[in-house]
Amino acid sequence: MNQTVRTTICFSIMTVLLLAVGFGQSWNVMLAIFNLCLISAIMSMGLNMQWGYAGLFNAGVMASTAVGGLAAVLISYSPVGKAWDAGGTELGIAFAALVVTIVLGLLVWKRMRPGRARSLSLTAVVLVGYGFMRFFFEEASSSIEAVETAKTGFLGGLGLPVLFSWAVGGLAAAGLAWLVGRIALGLRSDYFAIATLGISEIMISILKNEDWLTRGVKNVTGLARPVPYEVELQQAEWFISLAKWFHGGSLTESGAGSDALREVILLSSGVFVKLCYSALFLAVLLTILALAMLALNSPWGRMLRAIRDNEVAAAALGKDVTNRHRQVFIIGSAVIGIAGAMLTTLDGQFTPGSYIPLRFTFLIWVMVVIGGSGNNLGSVIGAFITWFLWIEAEPAALWLVGLVNSMLAENSPLSQHLLEVAPYMRMVLMGLILVLVLRFSPRGVLPEKIPERS
Repeated sequence: MNQTVRTTICFSIMTVLLLAVGFGQSWNVMLAIFNLCLISAIMSMGLNMQWGYAGLFNAGVMASTAVGGLAAVLISYSPVGKAWDAGGTELGIAFAALVVTIVLGLLVWKRMRPGRARSLSLTAVVLVGYGFMRFFFEEASSSIEAVETAKTGFLGGLGLPVLFSWAVGGLAAAGLAWLVGRIALGLRSDYFAIATLGISEIMISILKNEDWLTRGVKNVTGLARPVPYEVELQQAEWFISLAKWFHGGSLTESGAGSDALREVILLSSGVFVKLCYSALFLAVLLTILALAMLALNSPWGRMLRAIRDNEVAAAALGKDVTNRHRQVFIIGSAVIGIAGAMLTTLDGQFTPGSYIPLRFTFLIWVMVVIGGSGNNLGSVIGAFITWFLWIEAEPAALWLVGLVNSMLAENSPLSQHLLEVAPYMRMVLMGLILVLVLRFSPRGVLPEKIPERS
């Protein structure tokens, strides 16, 4: 089948399924799924750049997502003045001690000759610097976390526009990827995967335990939004008029103060806010998609695919394999970081405890595999398919269980068992879909298009 025809069919089917949810359940539910599909598609594209372009097995997608989410907090949340007064000075001293320790350590390493004297001097610098830094850091963190613990207990952010945090989230994830790349990119592919997974878990552990920075498991709520609030829309005359016009004559006889109109306003405000998010997310997705396709079809992209297919041959031709791997690893992580900041913005809160490998690593890998690694549009459709099935599997299973239970007695043990296991059908369905795709279309729903040789 022609690639264009296959792409058209896949996206058409996905559109029909989303419309079916809108008509069958509600438009609020459909738009909520659609927005998460858009964010997941961006994450999938970031991973596809690493795996599909260069063959890098990144098992630490969760870390880039979490760093992007943290950036949304540090940029958009208002600074907590009392916390800065309580421990800001000590924290600044601790940070300065860290910088001085690093600088002195580098100077000792470069200026002194190798030997016992250099080793002892470097050890002394590190121990003294660590002790000095630790003393002020512990005092600062304790003071900051004690400030109105139920409400804040952390430093807050910079109070800047939340949209700015999306770009910063990408930069922060790129910085973490650079550090990880310097440490782990020289390892063999399986060791690299283990290293990224371990570093990811370390990062999540830091976010859960450093309350002065992230509030830990107490979560950060009330983050700024780039779209209007539902309450504001429900009180705006222009929006009420728009809702009346859109619903036409169905509300004409009810009157402006009727319960029917109030219900319509409530539902319409939710739909409007989700549409605003959809427009923002879709703009970001299309921008990244266009840039990714340009990069893939450029000489740089062709070189990456050559390295992916045969590293030895590429290195023999003078290509710097490690440097190219580092580049694409940083770029892919930056894209995932942007998606992480967008997800935190959509939720309106930052919850370090919710970052688990199943959601933010395994599912993203499933999206890439199902869609077709190496194909940007495949990553997008894979994200839509995977997240749609992940969300709709439970209600579909409950509906099916209801049909079965209607034929069973009320006190039947089987009936109760089916109700208990229905929510876990999404796991079974994901595994089944993955097996079927790998069996009948191992290169994905939209396989990578192999350039024809001249």
